[in-house]
Amino acid sequence: MLSYLQARELIDKEFDNLDLKIEEAELETALNRTLAEDVYADVNLPSFNNSAVDGIAIKFNDPIKEWNIIGEISAGNYSELNIVDTSAVTIMTGAKVPDFCDTVIPLENYVMSKDKVSLSEGVKFKRGMNIRKQGSDVNEGELILGKSLQLNPRNIAAAASCGKSRLKVYSKLKFAVLATGDELIDVNEKPSGDKIRISNTYGLCSAIEELWQTSVNLSFITDDRETLTRKIKDILNSDINILITTGGVSVGKFDYLKDVFAELGVKEIFWRANIKPGKPAFLGKYENNGKSILVFGLPGNPVSCMVNFDVYIRPNIITKYGLAETECISAKLENDIRKNDKKRHFIRGNIQKDNGGKYLVTSKKSQSSGNLVGFSSSNCLIVIEEEKLSPKKGEIVKCIRM
Repeated sequence: MLSYLQARELIDKEFDNLDLKIEEAELETALNRTLAEDVYADVNLPSFNNSAVDGIAIKFNDPIKEWNIIGEISAGNYSELNIVDTSAVTIMTGAKVPDFCDTVIPLENYVMSKDKVSLSEGVKFKRGMNIRKQGSDVNEGELILGKSLQLNPRNIAAAASCGKSRLKVYSKLKFAVLATGDELIDVNEKPSGDKIRISNTYGLCSAIEELWQTSVNLSFITDDRETLTRKIKDILNSDINILITTGGVSVGKFDYLKDVFAELGVKEIFWRANIKPGKPAFLGKYENNGKSILVFGLPGNPVSCMVNFDVYIRPNIITKYGLAETECISAKLENDIRKNDKKRHFIRGNIQKDNGGKYLVTSKKSQSSGNLVGFSSSNCLIVIEEEKLSPKKGEIVKCIRM
């Protein structure tokens, strides 16, 4: 059986091979998209010398401490004025500084009387103060945004300042999510007997959308082989990039999905990895007429399903699209953990800081693969590597933030 790292290596390779299409997005719709081009400044920024404050613009001449006001310049309303050493213009923040002037004195540093201003007592000033020089932020032709950057509001504003109304971005991956099982009922129904409400598709689609990708919630289907075959065939002939199923890939009598995948031409890359929870995971690839679809068969148990997504799929989307990395933290265990096998365990836990700012983590909640409530109230996965057995209270462990 594959180790976790071996399974990850195979999954990482398939994601590396995914060919992302490029499309154009209006600035208004580009937030959180991943940039597919380098963006360069088409002008100097600022494009002219401008004032950083409200005040007066002068020609620096150290002995002079009093000036005659000969005009006013506001942002966007520049006019040429005949300025000499003993004259000044009042100027507003962002306004263009006249070529003759090389210094701006803030309004709180002088006293005005009619058309004259005098430097306030004790105030010192120097040549060049409070002027934002042309090109001081960026020069024309300089790189301002690099390819593979996830666009935030500041990036979009920078692109706008360089005249980019549209940006080339990578297309989103389109996921189809389907749950299987005779036990499943709609979320609006009240369960009775041996039935349970569908939850996996909602959790997975939310996780996909959280990563700024596209999800299609196909709800659930019963464990009937013919029905499954027709459904999966239709999905594989759609416009998706990745199919995620939950349930039906273990070794039970009604776990048909692996056979259905094989029948429809899905090539198996691996089945099962030595982790807990979520051992019976499947990865395959469907290729037809030049199109390739990755196929993930995840366990039906809700926690196993979501853990598989978090440790297999999420990291690859993050890497592929340049998203913010999931935070990994070293923390001190607050309780013993029982582990008597050679699997890699991903244990639900709660991490917090003590009064000294050090991280502490506890895993006292139930680790049942069906305990969604416990899972939803956890904020991390405690990683216990294969060779580590039963870590004790006080030991340092690695935690993945959720």
